[in-house]
Amino acid sequence: MRFARPKTSPAPAGQRRLRATLGRAVPLLSVASGLAGVSALAIAMPSGALFLPTLAFGGTVAAALLVDRRIGRRRALPSHGAGLTDEQARAFLVDLEETGRNWFWETDRLGRIAYISQTLAGQLGLASRTLIGRPFVELLAQSEPGTADEGRHTLSFHFAARSAFSEIAVQAAAPGEERWWSISGQPMVTPLGQFLGFRGSGADLTEIRRSHAEITRLAQFDSLTGLANRAQMLATLEQALAGQRGAPGDCALFLLDLDRFKEVNDTMGHPAGDALLRQVAQRLLRLVGSTGKVGRLGGDEFQIVLPGPREPGALAALAGAIIERISQPYSIDGSQVVIGVSIGIAIAPQDGANSETLIRNADLALYAAKGDGRGVFRSYAPAMHAEAEDRRQLEADLRETIGKGGLHLEYQPVVCATTERITGFESLVRWHHPARGPISPAIFVPIAEEAGLIGAIGEWVLRTACRDAVAWPEDIRVAVNVSPVQFANPGLPALVMSALANAGLSATRLELEITENVFLAGGADTDGMFAALKSIGARLVLDDFGTGYSALGYLKTAPFDKIKIDQSFVRGAAINGSRNAAIVKSIVSLAEALGMDTTAEGAETLEELALIRSLGCSHVQGYVYGRPADKAQTIALLEDGAGRAAAVPPRADREPREILLRAVILNHAGNDYPAHIRNLSRHGAMIEGLIEVPPGTTFRIDLGADQIVSGMCRWSHGDRMGVEFERAVETEHLRRFMEREAREAGQTSAAVLHEELRRVS
Repeated sequence: MRFARPKTSPAPAGQRRLRATLGRAVPLLSVASGLAGVSALAIAMPSGALFLPTLAFGGTVAAALLVDRRIGRRRALPSHGAGLTDEQARAFLVDLEETGRNWFWETDRLGRIAYISQTLAGQLGLASRTLIGRPFVELLAQSEPGTADEGRHTLSFHFAARSAFSEIAVQAAAPGEERWWSISGQPMVTPLGQFLGFRGSGADLTEIRRSHAEITRLAQFDSLTGLANRAQMLATLEQALAGQRGAPGDCALFLLDLDRFKEVNDTMGHPAGDALLRQVAQRLLRLVGSTGKVGRLGGDEFQIVLPGPREPGALAALAGAIIERISQPYSIDGSQVVIGVSIGIAIAPQDGANSETLIRNADLALYAAKGDGRGVFRSYAPAMHAEAEDRRQLEADLRETIGKGGLHLEYQPVVCATTERITGFESLVRWHHPARGPISPAIFVPIAEEAGLIGAIGEWVLRTACRDAVAWPEDIRVAVNVSPVQFANPGLPALVMSALANAGLSATRLELEITENVFLAGGADTDGMFAALKSIGARLVLDDFGTGYSALGYLKTAPFDKIKIDQSFVRGAAINGSRNAAIVKSIVSLAEALGMDTTAEGAETLEELALIRSLGCSHVQGYVYGRPADKAQTIALLEDGAGRAAAVPPRADREPREILLRAVILNHAGNDYPAHIRNLSRHGAMIEGLIEVPPGTTFRIDLGADQIVSGMCRWSHGDRMGVEFERAVETEHLRRFMEREAREAGQTSAAVLHEELRRVS
């Protein structure tokens, strides 16, 4: 067995006789010239013919053919075993051509069409006879100006050089659709070397190219949303960073993480989650438009690349628009769903000159956004590296603390607004770090949620609070916060019953405080959980009312016993011109109409207490009636006051303040401003350095000691302003940090330290 090459092409006279016999059928071609690109396994036969066991063309096995070496002779070949006659061979070729997948062609010496398969002509919408005499290149589509057409140019070169070619991909001049062919051919010459033209074959590549295009698309696009996938976004980012002459390019990178998406996925199922992701993708595409590229990295993570230089103000405006638009309600399977989004922003080249650095820094900014309460955007700052490391260490310490039982509970009284009798206590989890001291729940609770520790903490709080409440009078209730993660756990009712039974506490003395976030997905599971908890006998409280994202419709069916008015509406309600009083009054009226109690959270002054009473709130909780206290202090409060609480005058209630002069950095709309803090409390500060700041302006404040907080200007006069923090800061931690700074600078004397930082009440 050997691979054989055919000899010379048949003479033109033989071709004419063959066409007369077959009409529009395909002329017999020599193995090499007529089936160029077709693999033929040849076996020498005694008759001098070649036996071709298989004829593979365009991926199709045609048939076994017996062809005489002298193709041009029209005679019946001797039959040896299973050999074929000329007529059978021609029949096989005709059948092959009529399948439409393979076809044949021939030109004269000037490149004009001498023969063409009708199936090929049909793809062009013409009859084969109308193409005879026309240049072969007219069958190919003209390329667009300025674009490369490698296939057409390659074919033209071979025609000019009169050289054989194989499987050249060209685009056909087919009307109405894009079609591609694979063309092979070789020159026909006489035994004396006279050039007669070209003869060849072809196959339709259209479906193959479409399949390849689809494979390419799947490799570059997210199959769920149609957005660019991680690989394409990385290529886009690297292209934007390429720049010119070796200098990094300008661009901005947004990393987005959907808030509360997992709750939707867990409660409504993955199909609903997929539908939500598709709607989010469409909103992002409309917002970004042609200014950048939007991609999905996987899960609920998205990315936006904005090439070219960008003003920080414009980036802040876009980020704010994205947060506002993504937070609007979605309709999923007849239910209304509301989520949020957190955004981290990094700008090249200042925040990173390569893709790896820029992505890492944008991720740190996203982490800071989620740590600051979610639903916000943060731009990268170098201090975030230390903050991320500090957060990682806190997570490790928290895991160890939970294992060792290092958490404890404190209880804050809930007081009847009219009689000042204590009706219950809210249990609040606390962590006293062995090295850092007290760690605010605003810091460690989000860490616990991200680390998957909130379930274990929640169970410990429930069991401990029930045990502690047994020692209180029978008419005093205990309130326990239930996180959305706990609420989504089908085992929550069994856990509640177990905690009550083990402690020996009546179910009517337990209040479960649930936030509006549990209604994000709605559905039968939520209603079933409410029914199960209510059947136990526990009271249900809607916590932080007014700060969630749900509609009021759930109040019609959810069996709540009480509504807690969020402290953001209570604080400042007594100030002239504040709208908070009207909001509180509306909530009270709504609760009364539904037969529910109300508790106003966060009352700190006697003025706020008087307003709360005048608006009709049934209960009050806040510093005006006492701070959270441990178990022993709580029992002492009940015994000493005979179950009553006394309001504390506002001056005595004022938080301790640190008087100091300390440099800080204020960030607003992506711009940094140096300033100084004159005094500092856990919830606010007086800051100087910026002139006539409009009240309501928000800042991101780097206090040092790895404490970065958000704050709002409440008043300003000249270069001084009062700023209220979004969350409480750890002043003791800041004090220790400043002392360490002073020691490292050589200022170790107590006199210097006390001069820098003095505490006043």
